[in-house]
Amino acid sequence: SMCTRQELCEPEKVSLICGLLRQSPPGEFGQVVQDLSALVQDDKLVRQEAARMGACHNKNNFTPIQINGRTVLLTHYNNLGGNRFFDPQHKFSFEFDHLRGVPSKPQLHGVMLDEGELWREALHKGLKAYVSSHFPVGNCCVFKKSLGKRQMFVACIEAHQYQPSNHWNSLWKSDWTFALTPFTTQVTAIFLLQIHYFKHANLHVNVSKYVSETLNVIDQSQFATDFVKFVKAEDTKFHVAILENIQALSEDIWGKNLRRKLPVTRTFMNWNKLLNDQHLKTNVSNTEVPL
Repeated sequence: SMCTRQELCEPEKVSLICGLLRQSPPGEFGQVVQDLSALVQDDKLVRQEAARMGACHNKNNFTPIQINGRTVLLTHYNNLGGNRFFDPQHKFSFEFDHLRGVPSKPQLHGVMLDEGELWREALHKGLKAYVSSHFPVGNCCVFKKSLGKRQMFVACIEAHQYQPSNHWNSLWKSDWTFALTPFTTQVTAIFLLQIHYFKHANLHVNVSKYVSETLNVIDQSQFATDFVKFVKAEDTKFHVAILENIQALSEDIWGKNLRRKLPVTRTFMNWNKLLNDQHLKTNVSNTEVPL
């Protein structure tokens, strides 16, 4: 059927909904779904797409969930399909409703206790100790995959602070991938930091970094120790670089890069108070004041 210019076709609505849900900042997916329901006024369609896009959102952000007193990360690496995920550390799987944010139907998930699994457990133990002591609230997990005869490992770290009442949300995540090979292995990592600040502005900050390094592989204990040292060193470099960049950006914005020189007060101008001030004799309420 032909669409009127006022009325969007369903495929157009779906495309619009998915595009907006895909852009949801970490910690704000539910709020975006609510806003879209109010705007689109087609609850069934919004819920259908939100369930699908919610799965992507959760896996991309390594969303931590609580089940049976355990914290488990939702990722692409422990996704069994059909909205089921498994926890390699405690050897169980569960279903997850991405729309309601509720886990259910836990069941045992057997894992062969081979050499690769012993390495995975050693790596997880070392990484968990590091994350617990270096992040205010951090989560991590090490996953193991077999590619032919090669054992691949992916270590995921997630730390977030969602403070909507203070008008900001943030997520720090990284994943570290390597194969278990004799003598040496290549570790590659991707960092991503996302910040959304929405008081007096709508500021999105996305910072990413790619890292690659060769580590020696002698035995479980040595490699777990060296791997955690490497993660700590790279985390610190990334952290310091972000702080330096924010400092430089702040000085840039407040200092020389405004379109014309303004007094640097580092305070917000209360325009409403100014406009309502009785001392102003001129009518400036409709005047635009460009910066």
